[in-house]
Amino acid sequence: MSYAEKIANLLEATLPGLGYELVHLELSGGGLVRVFIDRAGGVNVDDCAIVSNHLTRLFAVEAIDYERLEVSSPGLDRPLRRAQDFQRFAGERAHVKMRVPVAGRKNFTGVLRGVSESELMLEVDGALVSLDLAQVDKARLVPNL
Repeated sequence: MSYAEKIANLLEATLPGLGYELVHLELSGGGLVRVFIDRAGGVNVDDCAIVSNHLTRLFAVEAIDYERLEVSSPGLDRPLRRAQDFQRFAGERAHVKMRVPVAGRKNFTGVLRGVSESELMLEVDGALVSLDLAQVDKARLVPNL
């Protein structure tokens, strides 16, 4: 198991017990561990401090070597990675970039209308578009500003 997998597995096992979900994990040179968390209703500075304090102690117990830990909200343009993410944000606007073109295009912006284990339904300009989840390269919420 790689170092990144070890940390990701540890976070996936720990964060739900605190009431949070792991959105994304970044490991950078120089020992930076950046953790993006979310929960229903959003995340504030106090949430980040609570998780940071807990992870600092957990990483010491689990002998996770790092120089700096950052815990953050995923922001208004939250990334969507798993089927559960698309399900949770059904009805919201999202931008989806595909690995391979669908009907001659790779980029879609529309309203999330449904998801199964293998398929994402996105309403784009009044038409329903079916996208293969396995071929989604990147997806993010589009903030309502």
